[in-house]
Amino acid sequence: MPTEARRPDLAAMLAPLLRELIAAELPVLRAHDLSMWGYTVLIALDESPVRTQAALAESIGADKTRIIPTLDELQTKGYIERRADPDDRRVRLLAITESGRKVKRSVQVGIQRGEERWLSVLSAEERRVLLRALQKMTRVRDSPRVEE
Repeated sequence: MPTEARRPDLAAMLAPLLRELIAAELPVLRAHDLSMWGYTVLIALDESPVRTQAALAESIGADKTRIIPTLDELQTKGYIERRADPDDRRVRLLAITESGRKVKRSVQVGIQRGEERWLSVLSAEERRVLLRALQKMTRVRDSPRVEE
């Protein structure tokens, strides 16, 4: 392990970019009358169609009690369904609706169109490598930690 840093820290490189990406997403979300948390919920439910509220909250890093207003709003708009778990009536099961999928896809297309501002500076190979590396790095949080 080198004793001197040879590159900026990941957070130092990613944080400013992340702030810009989020700022670019906000107009797209507003145009679809969707919050960032609402969009996050729709993405998670589209990836794993039926979840408990507690499992959903854990998977997106949200407090399970604080996410309830977001779920209420999404349900009111017809983007998700909540129903009692037949095995435990105290547990609510969540599922994305076709309307929820449609709005999620529309938002995602708008957001990814905006991301071209940053991705266009990369060659096709650099883009492919970056996206694959980011997907791989995102899965690290689900892996067991390596102790030093």
